[in-house]
Amino acid sequence: MTETSTTSFVKGTSPATSSAVATGQPVLVLGTVNSTTISAGQVVVQPPGSGSTPSTASQVVPFQRGGAGVTKQVGQVPTTYAEGSGTIVSGTTADRATEAALAAYPGGVVDRVVQLSNGEYEVHTIGVIWPHHVFVTADFKVVGAN
Repeated sequence: MTETSTTSFVKGTSPATSSAVATGQPVLVLGTVNSTTISAGQVVVQPPGSGSTPSTASQVVPFQRGGAGVTKQVGQVPTTYAEGSGTIVSGTTADRATEAALAAYPGGVVDRVVQLSNGEYEVHTIGVIWPHHVFVTADFKVVGAN
């Protein structure tokens, strides 16, 4: 991970500084990937759902590769949702939607966040069997997945 001049830090839900990051503490790094380096836009120390103590000093949440034929739905999927619709968002909005989605469904890789016509977000995950789409409200609460 590379810290940039615009990297922001959050501990739980409160603003923090880079000194909040400690060896062995769970973090969620949101940013862009270049080869093997993440240029961090935001670092969340102890993201929601991570618990207070990791089981190992360095822990990566494992994921399962996607497979064909796995379909299911939970919660609310917007009735007007059509795959491929909406506007791709970035920055803080995308970071907050990503954080909410990964807290509810850890282990995937988010490749984009799309704002839907109703103002909610669809967080598109890859690299996992399920879910492929996580739906997040305008106030960043996960409401459904498919």
